[in-house]
Amino acid sequence: MDAIRKQATKLREQVARQQQAVLKQFGGGGYGISDNVITDEAELQQYRRIEQLYISTRSSKHFQRDIVRGVEGFIVTGSKQVEIGTKLSDDSRKYGVENSCTSDHTLSKAALIFSQARSHMEKERENLLKSLSSLVVEPLRAMVVGAQLEDARHLAQRYEKMRQEAEVQTIEVSKCQIKLREAPGYVDNSLKLEAAETKLQELKSNMTVLGKEAIAAMAAVEAQQQRLTLQRLIAMLAGEMVSKRQRIEASPSSVLDEPVPPPQSYEEADGVYPSHTFDGLTDSMGYFLGEVVHSYQAESDAELDLSVGDFVVVRKVSNNGWAEGECKGKAGWFPYGYVERRDRVLASKIAEVF
Repeated sequence: MDAIRKQATKLREQVARQQQAVLKQFGGGGYGISDNVITDEAELQQYRRIEQLYISTRSSKHFQRDIVRGVEGFIVTGSKQVEIGTKLSDDSRKYGVENSCTSDHTLSKAALIFSQARSHMEKERENLLKSLSSLVVEPLRAMVVGAQLEDARHLAQRYEKMRQEAEVQTIEVSKCQIKLREAPGYVDNSLKLEAAETKLQELKSNMTVLGKEAIAAMAAVEAQQQRLTLQRLIAMLAGEMVSKRQRIEASPSSVLDEPVPPPQSYEEADGVYPSHTFDGLTDSMGYFLGEVVHSYQAESDAELDLSVGDFVVVRKVSNNGWAEGECKGKAGWFPYGYVERRDRVLASKIAEVF
């Protein structure tokens, strides 16, 4: 009885050693597969690449989904704001029309101007929301739920399953080798070992091919995700900037009875600097920062107060010597000669502008 136990123990130890040798050919886990994976160097690199792509595409999918949800919420809120703003515009227009015959019609005139400007702003806001829906939400949602991503991930999952089958088959080969060593003259053991090794080679070969297909498909998805997401983010920023600029240009001019000093109205601003130059600057140069070198006291609501050392975001330069920009959260006109362009500004100074 003791001899049988010793022989059984010896056999178990042999199996354990063989299994340990097999397990050395397997590496750490990843995206849901077994901790035991075949570690042929080329195959290991292939596996790691698939794992990286799987994680990357999953993160990109979640990011795209978050963008869609965020923009959808913004559209819902914005639509409500458009509704409220349009109602305010209609009420202001109604007041201006009904009270235009009063002795002092300054307020009714201001109400009509405000109504017109507000209506234009709300139309621009509505156009922005429509653009966000068509240019951002719809393309990203299509990518998130699209078949291309799911097909690529399905290839990766098939590769995972085949890897697990190869692991099981490697252990089966090991068992056949043990049996053959125990009974070297037994033909059936030799045939079983040969069949097991043949099946293992087929699995490895198929796994290599499938791995290449999975890498190609997921790499294509990853590139498309990043390209599309970047394009949609740029589209959002561009839409916001255009909408903001159009709202500023639609702002009502001063409604005071007194004539407004030199600054031109926003409606006339379309003619600034199309081909003329002023101190070497043109409208095509876009926004830039300017530092105030001479103080200026605004003479109307359409102008900006400037103090020496302030920084201004210069947005337009008129050919009559005036410029339009923003300083400390307020937009308006000011004499262009009172500021000097600055290409390098401390971040703390830039924050003061807004």
